[in-house]
Amino acid sequence: MSTIRLLIAEDDRQIAEIQRRFVERLDHVELCGIAHTLADARDLVEVLAPDLILLDVYFPDGSGLELLRELRARDSRSDVILITAAKEVDTLRSALRGGVFDYILKPLVFERLEEAINRFRHQLEHLSGLNQLAQSEVDALIPRSAEEGAPTPNGRLPKGIDALTLENIQEVLANGEHWSAEEVGSAIGASRTTARRYLEYLVGTGTLIAEVTYGSVGRPERRYRVVE
Repeated sequence: MSTIRLLIAEDDRQIAEIQRRFVERLDHVELCGIAHTLADARDLVEVLAPDLILLDVYFPDGSGLELLRELRARDSRSDVILITAAKEVDTLRSALRGGVFDYILKPLVFERLEEAINRFRHQLEHLSGLNQLAQSEVDALIPRSAEEGAPTPNGRLPKGIDALTLENIQEVLANGEHWSAEEVGSAIGASRTTARRYLEYLVGTGTLIAEVTYGSVGRPERRYRVVE
């Protein structure tokens, strides 16, 4: 398994430190640099050529979207995950037009970052093993967020979602309490990653609501509850 070389571009030093600690918990990910200004980010991208950039939008000397557009204009091989407090729809539109790999709202939750990195790794490995593309391969690689979490046209559940496991998770959540992915995984005898996949599916269908809470040590965590 190849190592993903990652650059953090974040002007807030405390947030950058949180991201650094999260990245160090990820397997086969190498942190190659941290930039606190847009100018430093440009320099580090040019020198280090990272595989992936965790990029903020707001910098004292400009917008991270500027860097995103510059990377695409010169056909850079560096991919970008925006991690930002920007909740404006226009910002999201600009990011999508710029070819951002993912868009994560602050406060950053480790599980959400881990999920994004795993998808990025899967895409890299999938592409490296292909000689020619079929439409099914393209459909598997290009996300279609409007369709995520929805049953397929023939009424079947999407790939990776098993009806029995889904039913077990829904039974666990039926008491109306707030559950973390780890707690749900323990309750059904599955991993946190598996539980999170089903929980996010249910969020996509409108069955659950995901809320960010802070634990005793101040670490943000996504917790899920049934829509009332």
